[in-house]
Amino acid sequence: MTRSRTRASRFRKYDGGDPLAPPVDLAEALDAIGEDVMAGYSPERAMREFLRRGGRDQRGLDDLARRVAERRQEILQRHDLDGTLREVRQLLDRAVLEERKQLARDAMMDDADRAFRELQLENLPASTAAAVSELASYDWQSREAREEYEKIKDLLGRELLDQRFAGMKQALENATDEDRAAIDRMLTDLNELLEKHQRGEDTPEDFAEFMGKHGDFFPEDPQDVDELLDTLARRSAAAQRMLSSMTPEQRQELMELSGQAFGSPALMESLSRLDANLQSLRPGEDWGGSERFEGEEGLGLGDGTGALQDLAELDALSEQLSQSYGGARMDDLDLDALARQLGDDAAVDARTLQELERALRDSGTVKRGSDGQLRLTPKAMRQLGKALLRDVARRMSGRQGQREMNRAGAAGERSGATREWQFGDTEPWDIPRTVLNGMTRRAFEGGGPRITIDDVEVQETEARTQAAVALLVDTSFSMAMDGRWVPMKRTALALHTLIRSRFRGDHLQLISFGRHAEVMEIEQLTGLEAMYDKGTNLHHALLLANRHFRKHPNAQPVLLIVTDGEPTSHLEPDGQVYFSYPPHPLTVAYAVRELDASMRLGAQTTFFRLGDDPGLARFIESMASRVDGRVVAPELGDLGAAVVGSYLGGRTGGGGSGGFGGGYDGWFGSRGFWVGD
Repeated sequence: MTRSRTRASRFRKYDGGDPLAPPVDLAEALDAIGEDVMAGYSPERAMREFLRRGGRDQRGLDDLARRVAERRQEILQRHDLDGTLREVRQLLDRAVLEERKQLARDAMMDDADRAFRELQLENLPASTAAAVSELASYDWQSREAREEYEKIKDLLGRELLDQRFAGMKQALENATDEDRAAIDRMLTDLNELLEKHQRGEDTPEDFAEFMGKHGDFFPEDPQDVDELLDTLARRSAAAQRMLSSMTPEQRQELMELSGQAFGSPALMESLSRLDANLQSLRPGEDWGGSERFEGEEGLGLGDGTGALQDLAELDALSEQLSQSYGGARMDDLDLDALARQLGDDAAVDARTLQELERALRDSGTVKRGSDGQLRLTPKAMRQLGKALLRDVARRMSGRQGQREMNRAGAAGERSGATREWQFGDTEPWDIPRTVLNGMTRRAFEGGGPRITIDDVEVQETEARTQAAVALLVDTSFSMAMDGRWVPMKRTALALHTLIRSRFRGDHLQLISFGRHAEVMEIEQLTGLEAMYDKGTNLHHALLLANRHFRKHPNAQPVLLIVTDGEPTSHLEPDGQVYFSYPPHPLTVAYAVRELDASMRLGAQTTFFRLGDDPGLARFIESMASRVDGRVVAPELGDLGAAVVGSYLGGRTGGGGSGGFGGGYDGWFGSRGFWVGD
């Protein structure tokens, strides 16, 4: 049979996903990553955790890994590897049955000859391989019996080839002698090419010549000898693992039957030579593994080898999905393999995760620092802060008694200019321009008259009174131990975002205090890991806050203190930290002295008490009353709203002692409809 091959461009199924699908949404991912970062995860680990868990409408790596494990278990529990042996036995039994029928019908046969043949059939060995071998020289009287026996040789030849070349069993069904001769020539040429390659003597022309002659046997369309080797070695190694996975009895039967393939041992000799060449050229393949099949559905040699290849591919996918090795990236996922094993929907899920990781890295959400570790970028911090501020807005918009607005224009006198409304604006709306925007945009969109938040413009106002804000957050170990670590960080980031975006003239300083106090940038605070730090040094924190207030003598001081414990440490005159539990009277005295100093500087003070400790409640109440301050005991989920609300109240006169402006309800009251957008 003449075979020809035309080299052409390769085409494959489009695997780019839905071309009309919207771009990946980073908002949910950023929120989740930010939460984990504030809980103490590195940004790299936080991103990995989100990709592992997935989102509300997005399956993650864990789900894909679970499906891979289930698919692997299904293959092992469903199948057995004796399919070829069963089929050979069935063909043998049919051949013997047809021969006995013929012997019984043939009246012309000599009785002694008939008796001898019947005795020969009756005493065939129990072993299938031995019985097939014994009947190799039998002179069949039945044409049907002879055909069934010849099918055994043909089946064995096709199965042995199918083990090494996927699809051969079907391709060679009803094959002619010419087809078998073409197989022999291909195997001879292939072994010669591989042995030449092993000696380093082959050329690209040798490969091209081989593929020109025998390319139809290789639908994978390898482009060079290495691709050919990889394809053949994976299949051959799977065939070896299949043999190792059989029982010793099955393996022995098969080895004895192999010599009957196509009625000649020549095929098995060529295949053994091929296996040896492949193992020598690709020793890194798994040539010695095995699996335990526990099902009842028998697999032939070719299908069984394919099952072992599937198991190897599933194992590789499992490792890729674990992302637990050094330098792991979502781009490592083999989408073609996922589609083969789990279906196109799994490949789409994985591709979406790849795009999400790529978008997180490329959009400026995370960046790699000088130490090689990923960090949240300032852009990511702003996005996360805005999300937290929206959550604060939702909570504050539902509060009672905060919707009155005694006078508009609290931010200052109108300048005559307008601009687009932004979250947190207290300036009055410019009604004519707002209505005009809505009518113009709806006209182009083809809808009826309607105003959305994008249409709103506000009137610019002159400069407002500035505030110097000191947010003191307790970072002692009890904050982390009692689940207050993340809410504290969320609160700090929400307030930081509010001031940096809407009150840029205000001066915010973040001060953490555990055993000692420290001024921190927001990135440092949000990335701070929980530490076992004995001590609550409110004295040191107030020292730093008062220093901040003195740097801004023309600004209104606003002091916000978040804590879950009484002060248990203070700074000695020599700068050393003194710790005592229960609190030493001197520690309390030092804290009170600095709080009095804050009052003399005109600070509006609010304590945010976390926890239900009666001693802490009494202490904070006495401290607040001493400086005409306030005490708020919020639930953890409301901490951010309480702190932001207190700042806005002090900033515009809606709460706290003193004030310098009107109420703050305009933020979340009359404009509360925006909160859910």
